[in-house]
Amino acid sequence: MTRDEFIDKKAPQLAFYGKAFLKDQIHFDEIQHYLWDTLEEWQYHDYQGEAQSDMERVFWHLLHSFDKWPDWVIRGNQYLRVQIDDYCDYLSLGGRCPPNNCIGCRP
Repeated sequence: MTRDEFIDKKAPQLAFYGKAFLKDQIHFDEIQHYLWDTLEEWQYHDYQGEAQSDMERVFWHLLHSFDKWPDWVIRGNQYLRVQIDDYCDYLSLGGRCPPNNCIGCRP
């Protein structure tokens, strides 16, 4: 699997989890579990280099956001909720217009 195939496979999944969390349909622990499974799989493939596409940068930025912010902060901060919702839209809609101020780096 190439790096692009990995991101193309994982990005819609992350968007689905993010949207479900924002709608209170899943518990935050499920996102955390997805996060660590994804990082483990990424490490297994041993991809090197910097993020190449806007899609990949948004993917890593969103994944990092779910690692950085506790659930209560995401739920309580309207600005952060809107940002996360925008990132999820971008990933699930196939990257039509990249969100502003989104800097995603590979782990």
